[in-house]
Order: sequence, then structure tokens, then C-alpha cells
Amino acid sequence: MLIGLTYDLRSAYLAAGYGEVETAEFDRDDTIDAIENALVTLGHEVVRIGHVRELVSCLARGERWDLVFNICEGLHGSARESQVPALLDAYGIAYTFSDASLMALSLNKAWTKAVLADEIETPEYRVVQHLSDLETVDLAFPLFVKPLAEGTGKGVSAGSVVRNLDTLARQCEYLLATFRQPVLVETFLPGREFTVSILGTSDCSRVLGTFEIVLLDAAEPNAYGYVNKEECEDKVLYRLVSADEDPIVRDAESLALKAWRKLSCRDAGRIDIRCDSDGKPSFIEVNPLAGIHPWHSDLPMLATAVGMEYVELIRLIVESACERVDGSVLQSGVVARVA
Repeated sequence: MLIGLTYDLRSAYLAAGYGEVETAEFDRDDTIDAIENALVTLGHEVVRIGHVRELVSCLARGERWDLVFNICEGLHGSARESQVPALLDAYGIAYTFSDASLMALSLNKAWTKAVLADEIETPEYRVVQHLSDLETVDLAFPLFVKPLAEGTGKGVSAGSVVRNLDTLARQCEYLLATFRQPVLVETFLPGREFTVSILGTSDCSRVLGTFEIVLLDAAEPNAYGYVNKEECEDKVLYRLVSADEDPIVRDAESLALKAWRKLSCRDAGRIDIRCDSDGKPSFIEVNPLAGIHPWHSDLPMLATAVGMEYVELIRLIVESACERVDGSVLQSGVVARVA
């Protein structure tokens, strides 16, 4: 099967003058190498496409692929993760991971919570678009404050936990000025934190496994944020936990899978869960375009922890996506056209 590979290469953006935080969600060179090597090992031919503008150029030249393995995060706009899927949909080209509508929804944390709130436990929240909106924040302290549409923990730090109105105002002012987007303010949950990795699409999905996020003494407290993620080797313990042995983990995985299916997420990703002081899990956010670096990203790290090799993880993602290829079936790593 001919597979195109779309991605945002962090080193290229840094060389173009973008900053470390601006490019935090983008992929390292060795991530692209690892994905390509895995796909080749599985018997596929791989073409490196690159970012969304490079995809546009390829499509305009008439290039096509049986499938696109898409990990583009996008650079501009609140729907930036949906740009590549939308283009591929327009050309009828199948791709990995969730579709344009879900990508646009999930990047907006408030919209996602609103969709789930009737069926899925999630902290109460308010959205601050201007400092005057602080008058609408009628939630009890402590609160947790973060940008509305960022990933990789951008804008999340020890200062994200606020305990009074003055601190809330200062943190919101900082985030509004720095990230130029609304701020999500939600009830702070002081309990255990989990990231649940899921494989598959909608009702065919299953939990791969769960890490408990344990912040070490060297970490910024109370928040699995940007600094802790960037320096996770020294600041974070990823503890593999079992639903069979821990009822709180069982509840967290059940909630995560229910949210994944409710949102119609596809192929693979993660859902972040945090517990209140009584140990009751709540949905925090979904990552339908999870990092896929073989030993630095949570999803592949968890696959390794449960005994799944990286190539097998990539195979399952491709296999899940191939089920959406109209008139095709997957046979020994090749898509065979059905007459």
C-alpha cells in the first residue's frame, strides 16, 4: 500500500524562526523516521509529504495515496488540527485518526466538555474571553486555569491552580496576552491523575492501558504541564496501573472509553482523567492526535509497558484506518481493491 505521511517537523519550524513553545506540539525528526521505518517493515511504500501547505502542493500536482498517516498538528487557527483531514476528505483520500469535525471540536476544551457533560463526569467550567468575563466565574476555589485550545501542556504550570480572585485575574490576564485565545477555568480536582490509551474506532475501540501520572519532587506541583512534559524523564513517573487490581482505575478506564465512543474518536489516542478528593474520576480532555514518538510520547510508552512493540502499534492504527477505505480490504499489509 502507498502511504503518504503528513507531519509538522519541529526542527524545520525552529529553523524558520519560530520559538520553542510555539513548536512544542510538532514532531521530532526521529518520530518521522520511526513511523516510516515501521510502515516499511509492515510492507508499505511510504512517501513523506510534510505539513498542510506541502500537502496542498502535492494534491495540486495530482499526487495521490492509498492512505495518509496523518500527525499534522497545524500552526494557525483554532481548527488547525482539522485542516489536513478536511483536505483529504475533499479529495476522497483515507487517513489515520479522527476526522475534521472531531479534530476541530476536541481542540476546543469547552466545546468538548459541553458535548459530553450530560453523560460524562467532568469538572464545572467557565470560559473567559475577556477579563470582564471574570464576573461570570461563580465556581468555588481552588480553580484550574489553562488556554482553551492548546496541547502538550502549553500554558499549564504550577500557577494554573488558583485559590483566590486576585490570582485568578492575574493568571487569566497572562494567558490571554500570551496565547491570544480564551481561557478555560474549571474546578480543580486534587486527586489522582491518569492518562488512558485507547485503540480502535467508536464501538470497536478498547482500552490499551493506563498510566497514573505521578509528579516527582523535581516537578512543578499540581499540574502535568509543559515543563513537566518536556522534562518528563526527570520530573514524572508513569506508573502502569491495572483495572483488575484497582477499582478507581477501572472506573477511570470505563469513563474514558465511554467518552471516546461518545465522541466517535478513531484509531488511537488518549483521554486524560483526574479524580476528586473522594477518588471519583472525571474527564479532563481528549487527545485524538496523540504524540507517537516511540519512547517519549505517552501512547507508545504505554504500548511498550503492556508488551506491545512499536511496529505492532502502527500496524493496528493502519488496520483500523483501512477499515474506512471504501471498497477495500486489508490483506497482508496491502490494500486490495474489491471489484
